[in-house]
Amino acid sequence: MTTTSASQGYRTINPATGELLKSFDNATDQQIADALDASQAAYEQWSQKSVAERAAVVKRISELLAERSKDIAALITMEMGKSLGAAVGEVRYSAQIFGYYADEAEELLADQPIKQFSGQEAFVQRLPIGPLLGIMPWNFPVYQVARFVAPNLVLGNTILLKHAEINPQVAQLLEELFTEAGLPEGVYQNLFATHDQISTIIADPRVQGVSLTGSERAGAAVAEQAGRHLKKVVLELGGSDPYIVLSAPDARAAARDALATRLGNWGQACNSNKRMIVMEDLYDDFVDELVQRSSAMKPGDPTSRDADVYGPLSSESAADGLAEQIAAAKEAGATVHVGGERVSGPEGEGFYVSPAVITDVDQENPAYSQELFGMASVVYKVSSAEEAVALANDSQYGLGGAVFSTDLDEAKRVAGQLEVGMANVNLASAAGANLPFGGVKRSGFGRELGPMAVDEFANKRLYAVQGPLEG
Repeated sequence: MTTTSASQGYRTINPATGELLKSFDNATDQQIADALDASQAAYEQWSQKSVAERAAVVKRISELLAERSKDIAALITMEMGKSLGAAVGEVRYSAQIFGYYADEAEELLADQPIKQFSGQEAFVQRLPIGPLLGIMPWNFPVYQVARFVAPNLVLGNTILLKHAEINPQVAQLLEELFTEAGLPEGVYQNLFATHDQISTIIADPRVQGVSLTGSERAGAAVAEQAGRHLKKVVLELGGSDPYIVLSAPDARAAARDALATRLGNWGQACNSNKRMIVMEDLYDDFVDELVQRSSAMKPGDPTSRDADVYGPLSSESAADGLAEQIAAAKEAGATVHVGGERVSGPEGEGFYVSPAVITDVDQENPAYSQELFGMASVVYKVSSAEEAVALANDSQYGLGGAVFSTDLDEAKRVAGQLEVGMANVNLASAAGANLPFGGVKRSGFGRELGPMAVDEFANKRLYAVQGPLEG
């Protein structure tokens, strides 16, 4: 996953036109100090409220997100170029996440009795630990916040949130919406922080943990600082998910499904199907269909509902970087059947890269081990399920993976061998507020969403009682 530099400042640039719309000042050091004070003070109050009281506020956040999904989506599209329909879906899904944790809070946070204790009783409590720092990316600017914030709000932690530099207006909107929903002052604070200020926050003894979604480089830097100060970290980093097609009733239909998945968020999703691994009897038709479909697509307005229109990448650096990666792959011997070039949008500007189809990527090619964050379909031909598994697992990443086959038992057997945090059979990826999300290897560690998310920044305290003292 790519990130942008805080050194360029917080700003809204419409990626469809390249126009700078608004700039924001970085936070001052005094504002950071005040935010830390406010977060701790708020924690002392928020953590003492009942689970029901906290859940009621989180429920109201869910309702406001659902009510305003179209307006929020329009802002997402303007700031990072997501298709308007996908942006609406993102906000509504985020509303479901807040709703899930509000509705399930009592059960998720209930005391867990321990059996066969020799004393009177023993159980595990899930208690808050204090202020947390969240460092969030631009590609899902509401959803990424929701999956970190929702479980921690019902738990009783407070949040300091550093959003991506290219999403400042979405970042501000979320803070305003959460306040309107009833979050007390200081419980959730948006910070236009610099890298140095992030280091200051991590080092502060009042901050108890850090969650980051972003690049490996950013994750390594944050984890190193957090480790130095003995802080818990959750990392969701890059991915190069295998998408294995062992058999299919129709190779071309399978290719259309694969392309639809790859084009989601214009290819800018950490768990996108970046490596399509296809059996040799399907391969030629599969690739041909990808080429035909990709060739037919034209750059356009991301608010368009036309299925043949693709939108811009999130920034100029993202577009230039992807085009350079594809050019380097071609130079190293890969076949680029179509696309991979910087092109202009309908107004003659913008951060567009034409959808690419790439084959013949060997182990020496840089594209073999890189994450291509954009509309690039890389296809590999295999002759057996065993070869598919070996190729799928030959990666530094381990976020998700999918296996498709008309033989369900075969698909399940192959999916069971994938070295990933999320294995899927006959679907690209399972999604739901109740389903854990996270990976292994260099894709990070920890889990978001589902019941596991509550545990990441909880004090899972043992509470044991022997019984009354006898004198």
